[in-house]
Amino acid sequence: MIGTRDSIGNILTARAAELPDRVAVSLDGTTYTFAELDARSDTLAAGLAALGVRPGDRVATLAPNRIELLELYYGVAKTGAAQVPLNAFLKGEFLRHQLVVSRASVLITDAAGLAALAPFRDTLGELKTIVTFDDLADGVPYGELLVSGDTRPDVTVTTDDIMSIVFTSGTTGLPKGCVAPHGYYCRSADVIGSALEVTRDDVMFAGLPLFHSGARLVTVGIPLLFGIPTYIQGSFSATRYFPEAAEHGATLMVAVGAMAAAILATEPGPSDRDHQVRRVMAAPVSAAGQVAFRERFNVDPWVDIFGQSECFPVTATALSATELRDPAGCGRPADDLEVALLGDDGRAVPDGEIGEISVRPKEPYAMFDGYFEQPAATLDAFAGLWYHTGDYGRILPSGAVAFVDRKKDALRRRGENISSIELEAGINGHPSVVESAVHAVPSELGEDDVKACLVVSAEVDPKELFGYFKDNLPYFAIPRYVEVVTELPRNGVGRVLKHQLRDAGVTATTWDFDELGLTVSKDERR
Repeated sequence: MIGTRDSIGNILTARAAELPDRVAVSLDGTTYTFAELDARSDTLAAGLAALGVRPGDRVATLAPNRIELLELYYGVAKTGAAQVPLNAFLKGEFLRHQLVVSRASVLITDAAGLAALAPFRDTLGELKTIVTFDDLADGVPYGELLVSGDTRPDVTVTTDDIMSIVFTSGTTGLPKGCVAPHGYYCRSADVIGSALEVTRDDVMFAGLPLFHSGARLVTVGIPLLFGIPTYIQGSFSATRYFPEAAEHGATLMVAVGAMAAAILATEPGPSDRDHQVRRVMAAPVSAAGQVAFRERFNVDPWVDIFGQSECFPVTATALSATELRDPAGCGRPADDLEVALLGDDGRAVPDGEIGEISVRPKEPYAMFDGYFEQPAATLDAFAGLWYHTGDYGRILPSGAVAFVDRKKDALRRRGENISSIELEAGINGHPSVVESAVHAVPSELGEDDVKACLVVSAEVDPKELFGYFKDNLPYFAIPRYVEVVTELPRNGVGRVLKHQLRDAGVTATTWDFDELGLTVSKDERR
């Protein structure tokens, strides 16, 4: 069980033979046993193959959580193709860029995805086929893929083959596609599941979006590798998180720091401790937040983990290793990795000093395989034979690694990473915006709020500007704060001095869209 290294499809088939009647996954009222999920994904793989999908092709998906994404997780894997899970809320240049870079030949999406695709659909020369959910008139109906037979394609898929191409947040430039082989999926689930001390008696509950690498590696990967049921919220609800976990008898809960903050912000009630959850994976959560969470819900959040799409996890300290855990840190290096904090000169900094968290593998599959068709970017990321995460950290006296800050100008809001370069490009599309610079502002919910400083050619109205953002930006990237300035501060070579903007923060002349009542409701996000 633990330590399995095989292709994802083969592992599912093994689970179906071993645990045929055990629940594998349940989402929005649809539940599959391991045997049912194996059979259904075989049929789906046959349908994809009949559609022309071959090993090495790229199959993109664009939709919020729904049971079909779990079918596709395994069905695409069984064809030998690489899946490209796209953030369901992408639109405009954000979406077009990832479809172009991945060279996806198939896109599987819903009505909102079709609408987002429409403005530039004709420019995607390599996108040959669109498959649609919900019986839409446009494209190949998804249901047709499930009636073409149940014979799994006769292809050999190994741990070295690409399971997925997941896009980064674009910390220092446009997002890059992280190539993740099947072996990497197995390794990540093994390391995290072992640190969480998962057993066959566990039941997992999670509400992460299935297009996120963390959800794919943890909330799908761990149940597959360890043979346990998982129940997934179709859409994250802070007020329903613990009650739904209790309904399903969950013993293990998975979240991210922003979700934990939202859960803590709900009104306390008598059901807060009426559950069977014994472990909660949620990071990052402050030391004070950990105490508050434990006191309210009677379960200690496990925060001893740090990672990113390229290497997840980098750190992971076992749940029961209490003498090694530090609530101020994010765990110790995983056993199959070498981790160092490097200065700008490429040398390790002394313990206690801030350096860039840098990684290199000791064993196969401990990391991603590079950026898809971007060898120069891959080499740059591995300068000096270390993979550079772009995140600053320090070694605490306990020996744990502590995350300090992002090295570049990426932002993280509501659990989503945001590329400042992409966001600025989207803002600059407004006819009155000459240029823009975005930066993070501390949020009362943790993580960041976004402020945009704009140089404009004509007067702009807050309501009109917000409407433009709503139509052209993913909801999570829409700035909360906007300030119109006469010019952006720059250095001698023309780079914007964002530290000066950050230091200024929210001023008396800053618009706060929240205070103005300009927000995106949940049903308007797509």
